[in-house]
Amino acid sequence: MASISSDDMAAEGGEAGGGGGIDIRFSHIQLYADRVAPLSEYQALAADLDRFHETFDGGNTASGEAVGIAEGQKLWSSLRNEDAAAFVPHGRDVVKQLIAGFGFRVTGCYPDPADAGGSATTRSVAVTSDDPGGVQIVVTAANDGVEGAASVEGGYRHFDAANVRKFYNAHSNRQGIAVLAFEVHNGGLDRIFGRYARLHPALLPEEYRGGAKLYETEARVLEVYAYYRGERGGSGADEGTRLRFVEPVGEERDGATANCKLPGMVGVPAEFRGGHAAYFDHWVSNVNSRTGFLETLEDVLSFTPKVDFNAGVVAAGEAQIESTVTGNRAALTTAEKDAALKDQSQIYLPINNALTNVGHVHGFLEEIGQGVQHIASRVGNIVDFVQQANDQRKMFGEGFTFLNIPRSYYGILTKEMLTKGRPGKENSPAPSGGLLSWECAGIVYDICAAEGLLHDDGSLVLDASEDSIRQTIEANAPASYLGEYLQNRDEVVRTVLHSRYANLWNLLRDHLSEESYVAIVRNQILVDVQGEDLLFQIFTSNILQRASGEEAPFFEFIQRVCSECMGPDGCPKQIKPGCGGFGIRNFLTLFLSIEVTKAMLEASNAKDNGDIATYDFAQRKVELFTEQLNESNPLLTSISDAMTREGVARDHLAASSCQEEKKDDGGHWKLEMEKEAAAKARANKELMLCNLKYQRLMKELRESHDQ
Repeated sequence: MASISSDDMAAEGGEAGGGGGIDIRFSHIQLYADRVAPLSEYQALAADLDRFHETFDGGNTASGEAVGIAEGQKLWSSLRNEDAAAFVPHGRDVVKQLIAGFGFRVTGCYPDPADAGGSATTRSVAVTSDDPGGVQIVVTAANDGVEGAASVEGGYRHFDAANVRKFYNAHSNRQGIAVLAFEVHNGGLDRIFGRYARLHPALLPEEYRGGAKLYETEARVLEVYAYYRGERGGSGADEGTRLRFVEPVGEERDGATANCKLPGMVGVPAEFRGGHAAYFDHWVSNVNSRTGFLETLEDVLSFTPKVDFNAGVVAAGEAQIESTVTGNRAALTTAEKDAALKDQSQIYLPINNALTNVGHVHGFLEEIGQGVQHIASRVGNIVDFVQQANDQRKMFGEGFTFLNIPRSYYGILTKEMLTKGRPGKENSPAPSGGLLSWECAGIVYDICAAEGLLHDDGSLVLDASEDSIRQTIEANAPASYLGEYLQNRDEVVRTVLHSRYANLWNLLRDHLSEESYVAIVRNQILVDVQGEDLLFQIFTSNILQRASGEEAPFFEFIQRVCSECMGPDGCPKQIKPGCGGFGIRNFLTLFLSIEVTKAMLEASNAKDNGDIATYDFAQRKVELFTEQLNESNPLLTSISDAMTREGVARDHLAASSCQEEKKDDGGHWKLEMEKEAAAKARANKELMLCNLKYQRLMKELRESHDQ
């Protein structure tokens, strides 16, 4: 049966680096763009930003509400001698976005700026966060008017303009994330080449069929095509996206080049001010054959599946996909949060394929071709990271916007909530035995809606205060219900405010403050729970997008908050790789939110064009996607909870098998595992039925619009 399932990542261990004994870790990604500006242009932007931060004394409130934005805009305009243009996410320079939006800096470049008379066919910069051991983003563009091979005999193949042209040809002439690069050690590169040569020779580019390229004193480099065009072994290579394996040689180099180990990259001095360090977490591909890519990675790197989102589970209206997370077995075991945050030895590669001819993944494959959908990186404090990014975009007119998440994901006000009160705070003075009678609750709700305290979906305006809510209700309540309201006024007001994040509170309870909850809602951060672990996620709007509405890749940022509990053996639990999972609740939310964002854009364009029929159609799609999200959320929570309890039972069962005093408990925990597996299966079935319902409704809507 189609389902969401997960192996026990906590139980994973084994030889260093996994990958069949290959010591492998994340290294860098390489983006191919239409243009990379001269280094001086990026340095000038960074210098202006540094001057801004030396002068600006604005900040944020505890709830994440930005202050001083207008003052910051004025200061920035005066520094740049220009007014910031209205921000749009498409048609942007991704390097400038990273510098202004996230506080990243250019720490490397190719070719060497001192080589003014060189004949390099491309220009590249390496962009990093303030920990050079974290994310490494290389952005490359072909130099106009320069033809031929990679500058000179023995030049750097990975900077050859022919690679850029080949990628563009395979990706409908689109920019994109072209290379996923891994660092290997201890002879791993020769083993990788041997396996490709023996099992997948079609994936070896011509220039690497003789083996890895040695760049003396720098590194050995091997590149392979990532995917087959179709099924594994039954089709040729897709000559677009590549995997790169870099094996450093000789002594470590000084400065930035010691961190981005791509040969030819020259270090660039950089200062960081107030940014957040980021570290690769997982890299996601959209492919034609998910099983084929999985099998290839298992053949060559011994990667194995960790999580499956199978057929019928991940759906948004008529759109359906399958997804599997594969990866290695990293040897790292630690109880140190900082070490877990910075670790780059645990590799996860989620892989998606489309099951229907509608939806984002299908559109990506049809419009662009196979490729990297998004890059996910970890940060230490995602609320601060995103708030800063939002503030800086508003002040600088540069940076990133983030995916629209329906407010109903976080919580809305309902009449039932006003009758019962906040969970754990229920009162019983009203005739109904709750907070307010049904009639009075209806009056309060209607006043909030009519006076603009609620949005159309029932979500509370985030800036509403206790005073504004109290005054609005008291000024408009009929005399016949005013007394009942006044008797419970303080708790009614608190209940209205609680509705902003009611769904999140049901997951996390009192583990977060009200200020933290509001900041999460304000910045549209997704939250998931797996056992005692938390996962916070957010997705940027598309990057490397020339025009609005085009399919394009994006970035994801996450924060993993790992359990500090004791294990069944009585010892502190080690931080397990991928703690918090992969957003089982949020996976569908992401899928639906992508479709919601596309439908909202469709509605906006139709409205601008005076196309009322298309506007109504797009608005109804937004409503259906949002309804599906609301109906799916509790089912996804049930699946997640069952998986968590199943994992706890598995831990205890494992402990009972190796501890003599606990052997008698084995039967109990085996039954618990079976019970939770059955609960997970039931919730999976309910989720599939929910998805089938909205598949039918969306099909009916589309067919009626097409008539």
